[in-house]
Amino acid sequence: MGYDTITVERQDTTAIITMDRPDKLNALSTLLRREFDQALTDAEADDSIASIVITGAGEKAFSAGADIHEMAEASSEAMSQSQAARYDYSWHLATCTKPTIGIINGLAFGGGALLATTVDMRVGCERSRFRFLAAQYGRVNSTWTLPLIVGMPMALELLTTARVVEAEDAYRIGLLNRLVPADRMLEEALEMGRLIGQNDQRMLQGIKRLVQQNVGLTWELMFNQEREAVDSDLQPTAAPEESFKDFLAERRGRTRS
Repeated sequence: MGYDTITVERQDTTAIITMDRPDKLNALSTLLRREFDQALTDAEADDSIASIVITGAGEKAFSAGADIHEMAEASSEAMSQSQAARYDYSWHLATCTKPTIGIINGLAFGGGALLATTVDMRVGCERSRFRFLAAQYGRVNSTWTLPLIVGMPMALELLTTARVVEAEDAYRIGLLNRLVPADRMLEEALEMGRLIGQNDQRMLQGIKRLVQQNVGLTWELMFNQEREAVDSDLQPTAAPEESFKDFLAERRGRTRS
């Protein structure tokens, strides 16, 4: 399928979705969000894809957030519809059945920062910068994503000050999972994708679902949620001797020697 504002490619079991508006700092236009959502749906439906990498084209920006020029020209009705669509696509990304990895190749400001915190894991470089700008413009976002990543006190600081978070600081507070040189970001993300792809896809998706459903529950309820899932839809598909055959073969080899 052809797209105008994104590109989609494949590396082994990893799909790579790139926001492709570098001249606009990968601003999130209505068309980009629509195409992004479709690409995400297609990747979820492809059983040969285990993980999804999301990034922005160019060296300046992951995404600068909403397309301000488009917003300025939109009618109030169109703005209302756009707001609803933004929530829909954000929730779709957050609850994507496949693990998602963001390559934060430059600034992630405003809606771009929300997008970055909606993916499961983030790889950054010396160019990575975050800024949660909503309060500065009389808006609200990222209150449901950021506290789960950096904790409530730090989330409140970043959301209420709207300050820039530089790469080293982002890594220190857990906003970045990995901090590597810019020319190694894709390699690092694909290696994460490769490791994910080695595992049982049904279990990966079950783990992600459980982790998300457990948000806000008591420890005992989290335990019970896992136990119920294992007893029902996440039962092992193979006998122990099949699941651990490599480990058992290695042990037998060591015993003989």
